[in-house]
Amino acid sequence: MAPLLVMFRLKHWIKNFFGFSRSQVNGFILLLLLATILLFSEPFWRWRLKNRPLNEVEDKVILDSLVALWDAKKPINDVHENPENTQRLFHFNPNNATTENLLELGFSENLAPRIVRYREKGGKFRTKSDLLKIYGIDSTFYHRIYALIDLPEKQERSYKPEKKLLEKEAVLIKKSFEKFDLNSADTAQLKKIYGIGEKLSMRIIKYRDVLGGFVAMDQLKEVYGLDSTIINRLVKNSEIKYNYQPLRININTATEKELSGHPYLSKAAKAIVSYRFQHGAFKTVSEIRNINALDEKIIQKLTPYLKVDDEL
Repeated sequence: MAPLLVMFRLKHWIKNFFGFSRSQVNGFILLLLLATILLFSEPFWRWRLKNRPLNEVEDKVILDSLVALWDAKKPINDVHENPENTQRLFHFNPNNATTENLLELGFSENLAPRIVRYREKGGKFRTKSDLLKIYGIDSTFYHRIYALIDLPEKQERSYKPEKKLLEKEAVLIKKSFEKFDLNSADTAQLKKIYGIGEKLSMRIIKYRDVLGGFVAMDQLKEVYGLDSTIINRLVKNSEIKYNYQPLRININTATEKELSGHPYLSKAAKAIVSYRFQHGAFKTVSEIRNINALDEKIIQKLTPYLKVDDEL
């Protein structure tokens, strides 16, 4: 009865104070109620957003796609890489590699002759890090080709230690060069790298499978959650076989859905299918350069993952 009594007195007070009729009093009370709800709805909504459970899986998927898209839109580094040349990875020794070999590996047209001239003047590369002495090589490009350099990581000592020390050093050197294959590694091998746990190891394998395999160590930057320190450890402890062939997509038969499933083709799948419909089947992979939606950076990253009908 108490609420009814309060409501009756409230209506009586409003009627006497404003001089309203009974219907006007009811309308005024309804308007007051709506205004109160509107006033407190915004703080209540903020409270609900603040206390709702977070969907970490969905957020990580979104972040992964944004990171891949960001890397795909980075401009080509003309200083360290040769955009005119399709990069081919193989082991090399900077003490005897020719200018043509260096250009194939991705060295720029200025950098490759500079290395040859350094040798002609008496310069010699004794360890992998000696390559950094050449003007124009940055750390990113160096780490990308680190595993391909046929030089020791450290210079051997000039004096001969005792037999036991020599055997111990030989074991340590052997262990340091026993690198696992990044494209066949399982979670157990990846978790041996300090800083990589269950989640990161699964994320690396998942991105590797979607990609079709890694063809360059630099692609590790596209895996969400890997910082530069962990990437450097992976570069030192793993390798990509020089003759490794990634899983390739047939651009003459693949559907738009199949193409868009590749990280590098999420935005260009429709353009490739449209071009194929208008101009017929692709004769070579290089014909994708005729598609305006693909810039040179994306084309260089895509080439190892594409094929046409007459290719294995």
